[in-house]
Amino acid sequence: MKIKTKNLLTLAELTQKEFLGLIDDSIKLKKELKKGGNKPVLKNKTLTMIFQKPSTRTRVSFETGMYQLGGHTINLSSNDTQLSRGESVEDTAKTLSRYTDCIMARVYDHSLLDKLSEYASVPVINGLSDSFHPCQILADFMTIKEKKKSFKGLKIAWIGDGNNVCNSMIYGAALSGVKMSIATPKGFQPNKSTVQVSQNLTDIELTTDPKKAAENADVVVTDTYSSIHNDDPKRIKKFLPKYQINDKIMDLTKKNAIFLHCLPAKREQEVTTSVIDGPQSVVWDEAENRLHSQKALLSALLHA
Repeated sequence: MKIKTKNLLTLAELTQKEFLGLIDDSIKLKKELKKGGNKPVLKNKTLTMIFQKPSTRTRVSFETGMYQLGGHTINLSSNDTQLSRGESVEDTAKTLSRYTDCIMARVYDHSLLDKLSEYASVPVINGLSDSFHPCQILADFMTIKEKKKSFKGLKIAWIGDGNNVCNSMIYGAALSGVKMSIATPKGFQPNKSTVQVSQNLTDIELTTDPKKAAENADVVVTDTYSSIHNDDPKRIKKFLPKYQINDKIMDLTKKNAIFLHCLPAKREQEVTTSVIDGPQSVVWDEAENRLHSQKALLSALLHA
């Protein structure tokens, strides 16, 4: 699948055909790997990865993915670049573009990605920002497609914080035609413009009632209530116990419903151990699929 967009910052850059094509390509690459290995379509290509935030799945999946496709990665923390000494994002983007074929950045402020993509001549990928997490959602919808075979008629229940992952999942629901019911406390709803745009393509419901969201859902999704460096106990209390995914919530869903979580999870906060380790949980397949969906994305952006 070759896509027209230069960058992937929000999923809004993709058409429905491109989004669904990436999902299918991800599944193909996974099957190909299991049969003996992927073709080295990114031979002699280099991905520069910039990390302002800690990372396990994003770093390892991108690094492994580039290797499996024949490419190479360079890993830079905030202190490894001249950004830490005052060099502008613009100058950094222009310099990296002379050395590398693609830039992936995991950042605090989404505006940094906007600047990187504006001044870089190579593709820029959002590895996570305060506003969106598109790479996670490519893996999530790959997982849903694997487990449910089709997106037609599905309902996703998002219960918890209307955060960056939720914003990207809304775009994913719109591009796949899946209905989405989002239950959050007041003041923690997802981005308004993301919801409004997506409601033109599918049914996006906002509620404060997690039971209503979970009723007859095919997929249940949540995330931590506290982002990196934000563990305010007062904030967490606004979610508990009402918005916790537990056995009672899962009992309201369809019998064959699946549970997703981008990880890392804080057990007994947003989800109980009985659910995340239970038979409906597919979080480990979901985590694995970050590898395959990112290989599909890299191949598409680099027109391999």
